[in-house]
Formats: sequence, structure tokens, C-alpha cells
Amino acid sequence: MGVAAITTMTGTGTEQGMRTGAGRRATTKGARRPERRSALPELAKRPLPAGLPREWYESHNRRLKAMRLAIALLDTGVYHPANASNRRIRTTAERIGIHPPSDTTCRLVRSLIHDAG
Repeated sequence: MGVAAITTMTGTGTEQGMRTGAGRRATTKGARRPERRSALPELAKRPLPAGLPREWYESHNRRLKAMRLAIALLDTGVYHPANASNRRIRTTAERIGIHPPSDTTCRLVRSLIHDAG
């Protein structure tokens, strides 16, 4: 845990308890949460490989968009593909700031939600 995380959790338990996650959580109003750091290393962005057919790039970008939409829907509580209508998927896309998906992308989003459950 970083220094900032320990200082924001002052008075919530023993130092050992804070490191292991044991102990009480801060319940005071306005208490700041410690920053969450990913356990995975940050990967360097690389350009897409050149020379592949256009269809490969289109399907690659479609899969990325569908993954972002599926994650956003799961975060909002949509855990079953039947609850993910095209309208709901497109509304979610607008809310997170991406272009409205096609019908094909909506089907891909539903299949990703189905596989996640």
C-alpha cells in the first residue's frame, strides 16, 4: 500500500490489518478511498500490424467496441443477453461517448454478455 493509501485510512484499524484488508473500514462521511492500482503491468501501445486485409481491421475494431459496450452494460447491471436490447446497447454507447453500434456489433455485445455469465 502506498503512503497516500495509509494516510487516508487513518484510524480504521491496525497497520497490519490495513495491509491485509482486515479491520474496519472508514465509515465517516467524506472519507476518501485509497487508489486502486492494477496488479498487471501497463502494456505499451503498439500499432496494428500492416498489410492485413481491411476486413481484419474492421472486425478487430468491432470486437474492441463490443468489449467496451459489454463491460459498460455489465457495470450497469445487465447480466443477461435478453436484457440487452439494441436500444439499450445504443443508449449505453451514447452515455459512454462512442458512436452508435451497428446491429452486428449489438449481436456481438450480447454474445459477450452471454459468455461472461
